Order: sequence, then structure tokens, then C-alpha cells
Amino acid sequence: MKAMILAAGKGERLRPLTLHTPKPLICAGGVPLIEYHLRALAAAGFTEIVINHAWLGQQIEDHLGDGSRFGVSIHYSPEGEPLETGGGIFKALPLLGDEPFAVVNGDIWTDYDFGALRQPLTGLAHLVLVDNPAHHTTGDFCLIGKQVEDGVSGGDTLTYSGIAVLHPVLFKECAAGAFKLAPLLRKAMAAGQVTGERLLGHWVDVGTHERLAEVESLIEGAR
Repeated sequence: MKAMILAAGKGERLRPLTLHTPKPLICAGGVPLIEYHLRALAAAGFTEIVINHAWLGQQIEDHLGDGSRFGVSIHYSPEGEPLETGGGIFKALPLLGDEPFAVVNGDIWTDYDFGALRQPLTGLAHLVLVDNPAHHTTGDFCLIGKQVEDGVSGGDTLTYSGIAVLHPVLFKECAAGAFKLAPLLRKAMAAGQVTGERLLGHWVDVGTHERLAEVESLIEGAR
């Protein structure tokens, strides 16, 4: 199974750090955020990685190279203009192939075991969900057994972690350009084609300076 790291975000809320450094290369515990993903994916048996980029993307390529020092092979999907999550994945599909692939947001930090994603996909998507963080108390979706349903259906909601397994067929009716992933997921949910699991370990959406400091504390506490 291949994996894709989404690394095209500009990181507006992390300025001034992101004025000259792409968000995935911002360091936590002295290590760029994206390197935590690469090492964890390699440890879980993912050896072929696709990374998209836009803002200051050449820095990402220059820093990571072909991925050999992490034990993986990296292919890049540069975006001349922001394509959002759905559009970015769609553009990279030729590099990802015809089989299900893992997707990880480049601006999160987690101790989740990516090896858990290497299971047969029974629908069009499998989402990893987390307890709602303080900055997103309304959540996104409901986990009913192993099925994921749209949060508007009622019940306790959870937040999408930015970690998933997706089938290329999810994008079969899409066209090139910028578009969001969520509407595709909701359509698949309505057809009963989305499974999920709850992440019980550490997870932080590193979107602000405060949350970056939270990650620093978690890393320091684990040493």
C-alpha cells in the first residue's frame, strides 16, 4: 500500500514561522513535523510515499530528497495553485495507482500506529477519528460500530484526524481543480461505504503556535 502526505498548506496561523519555511518543515522537538510521519510510515511498512506541495514546496523536496535516508521512496506532486485536500489528492492519483492508499495530513502530530491502516478496505474510505479537540468541539462525523456517518445524523460526534485510507474510485466523478475532500466522504457515507476507528493515543492538529507548544511538551514528556 502506498501513502500520501498532504503538505501543500500555507500555515497562515503559524506566521512568522511559515513566512520562509513550509509548515511541514516546522520543527517540534528539534525534528521537522513531516519527518515524524516518514519515520512512522516506514516503521509500519509503507515504502512508497507521495507528497504534494505548493507554498515553498521546493524546500520540502530539497530537505527530504528521494526519501532513501528514511527508508522510503518519495515521489512529489507539485501544485502550481492551491488545490485543497480533494483536488490535491486527485492530481496525485497517477502516482498512487489503482489500489487503496493511506493519506496523512502533514500538519498533525500523533503517535498513532500507521500499521493499523494496512488492512483490507471494505468500502471507499476508512477514517481515523479522534475525540473533539477544544478548537473543534462540534466534531465532524459519528462512529456507529465500525461505520462512519455524517455528524448531522445525530449522536456523539468525533473529529476527522487527517488520517485515512481512500480508494481511487472515491474520485471517479471528479475533475481537475480545487475541491474539498469532505463532500466526497459524505456522499460515500450516505451509501454506507465509509468505515472508521477511534484514535486513542496522542494527536494534535499543529495549526497554531499554542498547539505547536503542546506538541513540544508531549515530546519532551516522552523523553
